[in-house]
Amino acid sequence: MGDLILLRHGQTEWSAAGRHTGRTDIPLTAKGEADAAALAPMLARRVAAGFRIAAVFTSPARRATATAELAGLGMPGVPGSVGAPAPKQDPDLWEWDYGGYEGITTAEIQQQRPGWSLWRDGIIPGDAEHPGETVESVGERVDRVLKRAAPLLSDGDVVLVAHGHVLRVLTARWLGLHPADGRLFRLDTGTMSSLGTEHDQSVILAWNVPPSS
Repeated sequence: MGDLILLRHGQTEWSAAGRHTGRTDIPLTAKGEADAAALAPMLARRVAAGFRIAAVFTSPARRATATAELAGLGMPGVPGSVGAPAPKQDPDLWEWDYGGYEGITTAEIQQQRPGWSLWRDGIIPGDAEHPGETVESVGERVDRVLKRAAPLLSDGDVVLVAHGHVLRVLTARWLGLHPADGRLFRLDTGTMSSLGTEHDQSVILAWNVPPSS
């Protein structure tokens, strides 16, 4: 039985500045590329220890697909490859649609809404490209991801390459919690986490592990 391996994409200019980055498709910074590449040895060590990667799914965002490529996923025969199946893009792994708060920092939002919390208070609608969504809607998306991943785990690990908030909501749902309980799990860029089971109970096996670990 495999585990769910979660990779948060490497740094972008907006993530470094604390700007909410939902559907805006921006590239990795040089640091983000380096951090993504540094995930490859972590995955390779896991494969060398006898774990098999059964499937790889990424958000369609280029910051996620680039992270998967730099981490050596799905490139058989390429130096640094960990020999995983070719990644498949899954629209349900897109980041939370922040609507009218796209590109804005929490501090800027709180100037207008003191004490505002994304998890508790949600977003305001944006334009046609950023209509926004509730935490419950994000929860419905990740529930579909988990449902698709479940039968694949019998063949090995399933790697998900995506974004901070959507992976935090996914973790909450893996544990049987409300989507908003994703607020309890800090997740930095360029890190690896893993979800699995112990005595038939869904658990967190490792969390927010940086490439240097």
